[in-house]
Amino acid sequence: MKKSLFLCIAVATLVARAQSNQWLRLTDTLHLKTEFTATASHGDFAPYWMSNNRYGVASVNTKWASMRVGLSRDQRDDLGRKWQVGYGLEIAPVFQKQDSRFVLQQAYVDVQYKKVRLSVGAKERPSELKNQALSSGGLASGINARPIPQVRLELPEFWTIPGTKNWLALKARLGYGIYTDNKWQRDFADVYTQNSLYHTKAGWLRIGNDEKFPLSFTGGLEMNTQFGGKRYVKGHPEQTLNLKSDLGAFWHVLVLSGDDPTDGIYSNEMGNVTGSWHFSLDYKGKGWAARAYAEHYFEDHSQVFVQYGWKDMLWGLELNLPKNPIVSDVVYEYLYTKHQSGPIYHDRTANIPDQISAKDGYWGHGTYGAWQHAGFINGSGLIVSPIYNNGVITVRHNRVKAHHFGIAGQPTDELGYRLLYSHQRSWGTYAAPLVDTKHGWTMMAEATYNPRWLRDFNFGLAYGHNGGNLLGHSNGVQFTVAWNHAFKKK
Repeated sequence: MKKSLFLCIAVATLVARAQSNQWLRLTDTLHLKTEFTATASHGDFAPYWMSNNRYGVASVNTKWASMRVGLSRDQRDDLGRKWQVGYGLEIAPVFQKQDSRFVLQQAYVDVQYKKVRLSVGAKERPSELKNQALSSGGLASGINARPIPQVRLELPEFWTIPGTKNWLALKARLGYGIYTDNKWQRDFADVYTQNSLYHTKAGWLRIGNDEKFPLSFTGGLEMNTQFGGKRYVKGHPEQTLNLKSDLGAFWHVLVLSGDDPTDGIYSNEMGNVTGSWHFSLDYKGKGWAARAYAEHYFEDHSQVFVQYGWKDMLWGLELNLPKNPIVSDVVYEYLYTKHQSGPIYHDRTANIPDQISAKDGYWGHGTYGAWQHAGFINGSGLIVSPIYNNGVITVRHNRVKAHHFGIAGQPTDELGYRLLYSHQRSWGTYAAPLVDTKHGWTMMAEATYNPRWLRDFNFGLAYGHNGGNLLGHSNGVQFTVAWNHAFKKK
């Protein structure tokens, strides 16, 4: 009896010590980030690339500032272990003349077993198959808006399919979340939604083994849906619209079925459904690389397949040059979204039985207003977001042609730069076409300085310019100072 009791105590002590060591491991390396950004400009809005593709931590006002303070543990600190854990917490107040705001930018926990990860919370996630610093971003999801809190099961990195000798690999995701821009919508617009929900699913297949052959191909499909919640019209409580948020709604958005209360007899898929097809051809040379890619955006079902033709595309080319002090990366992108299945929409009737599912209205929606979060489009940074409107959550420029260029270089170990230039021409929308097209261009030149003598500090200085009649003229400067430090236990 005494021996059994002693054995139990010994085992319990070892387990407790092991568990204690596991918990201590979760704090063995902590990353602290502090960043301050200030923007000063004159004109109608701040220079475009000083406000967009910043995960929503920005303002379009001519004068604004932000502070980002965060603490995180990088999951890569567990590299080589079966179980990997990462987490982060970041606050990001944005200061502006009209309305300063305090936001919880990131709050997440990632738990991964081998290749499968469960991610819970709001986390900044990069655009798929794009250069994060130089690209205009993904069409259906990207780095333009604040992250949406969600529960997400995913293969975050490509997983090699067994038996294929590293020639076939998969990555995927499936998640549900909730929007957190209730206050922003109430303050900004007379017609708005509250407590709407979010669903995402995606999968990619990569064909190629760069250890044996330099060329590889990646193709994938992502789909996202905004659903549920309530729609309000200020001053008209009788027009409040309850949108389906029950368990059945979660199933309908998963399998693309169901309908909304506004559909009438012509039911459609539930919610605001968006998505895109991704294609990428990558070449890996000795000391350099190249990527040609394309992305096709769609709303609902009419552009998912090729019934109406795929004319609306983002075409891109990225070059990663051999190490040199002048240019390291170059990106060019061309965006065309004028077609949208055509200008005619007609639901079948007894007299005219043909169904024409056109006038897709990219990034917009009759119930939810726009595919956005807290004012910024949940996708391409090239599409003018609702935050530029005067109190209306909608997209006013979705039939566009645009050219986008990005160049980056690292002249020295301490000094880097990037140049962004975009030109866009807009035909408005099918619902509200422009009598005369509008055009606009924007550029930003940014230099970064990471001095050896001031460890963990990084300084940035940028000049930006808007021109044309799309967003008006403006000139401005932006200054950033950041401190990033890793605390490691000895």
